[in-house]
Parts: sequence; structure tokens; C-alpha cells
Amino acid sequence: MSQFRLARLCLMLAAIGVTAPALVTSAHAQQKTDAPAAAAAAKDTVRPELFKLLDPAAIKPLMDAKNYGEVQNRITQAEAFPNRTPYEDYVLNRMKLSLGSATNNNAIAMPALEAVINSGRLQGAEQADFIQALANMHYNAKDYPKAIEWFKRYQKDSPTPEKIRPSLVRAYYLSGDFATAKSELLPMIAEMEKAGKTPTEEDLRLLASASNKVKDDAGYLTALEKLVSYYPNDDFWTDVLNRGVARKSGFDAQVNMINVYRLEFAAVKQMAPEEYVDLAELSLRDGFPTEAKKVIEAGYAAGVLGKGSNAKTHAALRDKANKGAADDAKNIASGEASAAKAKTGAGLVNLGWAYATMDQHDKGIQFIQQGIAKGSLKNAEEAKLRLGMAQARGGKTAEAIKTFESVKGGAGAGDLAKYWILLLNQKQGGKQTAAM
Repeated sequence: MSQFRLARLCLMLAAIGVTAPALVTSAHAQQKTDAPAAAAAAKDTVRPELFKLLDPAAIKPLMDAKNYGEVQNRITQAEAFPNRTPYEDYVLNRMKLSLGSATNNNAIAMPALEAVINSGRLQGAEQADFIQALANMHYNAKDYPKAIEWFKRYQKDSPTPEKIRPSLVRAYYLSGDFATAKSELLPMIAEMEKAGKTPTEEDLRLLASASNKVKDDAGYLTALEKLVSYYPNDDFWTDVLNRGVARKSGFDAQVNMINVYRLEFAAVKQMAPEEYVDLAELSLRDGFPTEAKKVIEAGYAAGVLGKGSNAKTHAALRDKANKGAADDAKNIASGEASAAKAKTGAGLVNLGWAYATMDQHDKGIQFIQQGIAKGSLKNAEEAKLRLGMAQARGGKTAEAIKTFESVKGGAGAGDLAKYWILLLNQKQGGKQTAAM
């Protein structure tokens, strides 16, 4: 998690910057004023004997020389003075803050800083900065309840409450209040998107984790979809396809598991070895050996197939796919007439997809469209999904997106279509969050 620090130098300079004229009033000047005025002036003065210890002109050279022992000695002597006025306490605490900040001693700095804040003598931006500094100190000390308290005070007292929202969210999360962290993150991310800004990956990861902690599966998926949209990587894609498609109620693995793998194959840089094998075997099962061949070759090129205890199995699968692909290339044209005469469009859809896997995209698209138009399909949505994939493979991105937009439900086909649209938008350079 990121930490949020206000530069100690700023606090040191602010602490030392109480000038001599504000600290002491000469006896001569006091003699010339009436008693009430002298009493009022005394509120913002430091007695001469105390001033000698806290004189900024004497303290600064000691600080510059890192003679912190002498500074502490002077502070200790000043603390021994009886009946100190509120202003004398204020000046003393500013000096303690300077020493604590310079020596990284929070045991000195934090109480002094809190006393300075509560003195009522800071105004505007300085008050807000000091409140933020104290909140940050508590955060860095891992006292998250106290950090939350002071971050919330900053929001109340500062004209820029949004400035510390990321800090506050992380304090909630690290304190174990995952529900509040999530509820704070959601509008923060929504506002950024509305303003045309990209949420940070850290914020989106935090939203995913907080949602997961409170067992909000829908919230986790929302965060994951945004991560895939804005910061795509293999892990995010694999997880979103698993949670957003394969594990959802109503998903038909028999029909669409192969399409999950097809989208993953298009989206990620490298699949797991077993996923290359599963996709190849499912392609062979459905009669698409050329597709199986390409998948296996990709697995070998990635260096994850042909190794270890499964090397022989991979080699056998490779041989089977190569033989099937060679046979298919010789005989595919002979199936066109029978597919055209069939009562349903299923044969034409399968024929079209086979051509698409052979990189004969226009021909494949045409046959799939004919099959959909012919109708009587067992799963029309899956057929439209394959049409969109064929168009995407053929570089017809706009047409593919339009086709995917028409896919509904279909035992997981609608969810796959949504993620295909997201992927195609990414490939065009326009990252767009998938519609929820």
C-alpha cells in the first residue's frame, strides 16, 4: 500500500518560523500601555526568561548542526516553567514538533502536532496541512483508527476533502473495515470515470480485494472487469472469464467452454499448458482440426507443451491435429453441397467456422451467415458468437462488434460477446469498461 507523507522539512520550517517579535514584548513597551491592553498583549508573548531558551535565532543553528541534544535540553528546561500561558505552550509545542520531525521521533512529534492543531492558532491551509500530516503519521505508524479519525477531520475542515480520499480508503481497508473501504471506493472510482479519468490500478485492485473480503461476488467481478478494461493482463483475463462466464449460473460447458478458451486464446499472451490441450481436444471433438493444430503449435511456441511427463501426450495430440488438418484441407470443399442441402443451418455454420480457422475469412463468414439465415439451429446465439469471432479474425472489427452486440443469453454466449467487445475495443486502442 502507498504511504502518504508530508515533508518533514515543511513542518520543521513551520515550527521554527515563529519570529522573535511575536515571542517577546519588551518591558518598556508594556510600561507604556494600560493594564488591560498589557494583559491582552501578554496572551501572545513569551516571558523573556523562557524566550532565551526558545529563541528561533538560537534554535535554528542548533538544528542545522544537528545538535538535537541541546535543543532537547532547552525544551526540557522550558517545560519546567510553571504557569505557562496557552501561547507559551503553543510556541513550546512548535519547537517540540520541529525536534521530533527532525529526529523521526513520533513520540515527541505527534503529541506536539496535535496540541498545535488544537491550539486554535492555525488558519486555513496551514491548519489543513497540519491535520493531514498528523493523519499521515498515524497511518505510517499503523494506527489506522486514529488515522481515520484525523483524515475525517481533514475532510471536515479542509476545502479540498477529496485530496485524502485514497488515504482514508486505505486506512479503512488496513483497519479491517472492508465494507466501508468498498463503499468509499465505488463513488470515488465512478467520479473519476465520469470525469474521463482512468482509475488507478491500485484503487481497482483494492476494490476487488475489499469486495472479496466481504464475499461480494458481484462487486469483485465489477472491479475485475474494470481491471481487464484499463489494465489488461493474462491473470485478469483468465479470472474474468472464469468468474464472469464459466462459473455463472446457466453456463453450458458442453456448448461454450470451447468458446471461453477461444476468447482466452485471443486475449492473453500465454495460456496454461492444460488450457492449450483442452482447447485443442475440444476443437478436434467438434471437427476443427486446423484450429487444434494452431492451438498446439502456439503452446509449443510458448514453451509450455512438449515438456515434462506429458511430452509424449502432447506429441501424440500434435500428430493427430496435423493429420486431421491435412485431411480437412483436402476435403473441406466437398462438404459445401451437402451443407447447403441440409434442413438446418448447422452444417453451414460449422463449414464456415472451419474455413475461418483456415484463414479463409471471407468465405467462412459467408457460410456462417448463410447458416444463421437458414435457421433451425439448436443454439442460434452460439452461431452468432462464431460469426463475430470469424469477423474478428478477418479484421472486420466494426462488423464483429455489431454481431457481438446482437448476441443474447445463450448459455454463456452473451457474457462472452460482452468480453469480446471489450477485447476488440482494446485492440483498437480505446479501452472501454464492459457494460455491467
